[in-house]
Amino acid sequence: MLTKSKGIAGTVQAVPTTAGPSRTPAVRPQASSDEVLMERIACGDRLAMEVFYARHHVRVFRFVQRLVQDQSTTEDLISEVFLEVWRHADRFEGRSTVSTWVLGIARFKALSTLRRRPVESWDEQTARAIEDPADNPATALEKKDTSTVIRRCLTALPARHREIIDLAYYHGKSLDEVAEIVGIPKNTVKTRMLRARTRLAGLLRGAGIERI
Repeated sequence: MLTKSKGIAGTVQAVPTTAGPSRTPAVRPQASSDEVLMERIACGDRLAMEVFYARHHVRVFRFVQRLVQDQSTTEDLISEVFLEVWRHADRFEGRSTVSTWVLGIARFKALSTLRRRPVESWDEQTARAIEDPADNPATALEKKDTSTVIRRCLTALPARHREIIDLAYYHGKSLDEVAEIVGIPKNTVKTRMLRARTRLAGLLRGAGIERI
């Protein structure tokens, strides 16, 4: 049976409510590295899974949400991602960081979901980021809040460019790690990064932000 509890980011925690006794030594999972947690999770350690979830679910949630642009869908996908970690922790081979491995799982599930629904080139949230000449001063000021405008402009980027910016700047992934998660050559990552930054700069200028 699964415990479904909405967290601060609206995620669904997917770990068994009934788990057998752990076959790993009794150490403090909170102080363990991701790699050690994965070993414990592979042995059925529910506490290690809870610590891992608490450590990573917010970032993974934000990454998925930027891809699918829907909170309800994101919550469902987060449940699937961490259930996948719980069930298949033994498949982690250590050839990348644990966070890179998890983001790869999250990306696969998000893109699979996107392929099953119509693609919208522009959404209501993005449209609200563009200043209307009829806006009153208070509304215009709200739209010029830098962090808000940046987030909204990011949603206007094509998904293939948005995820590159997201992984590199919000998750601090190297070009090699981004290439591994996305499944493309490193030089292609560099090209998409350049195009994404150029397009984002143009969107920001259109929103009244010359530099950040």
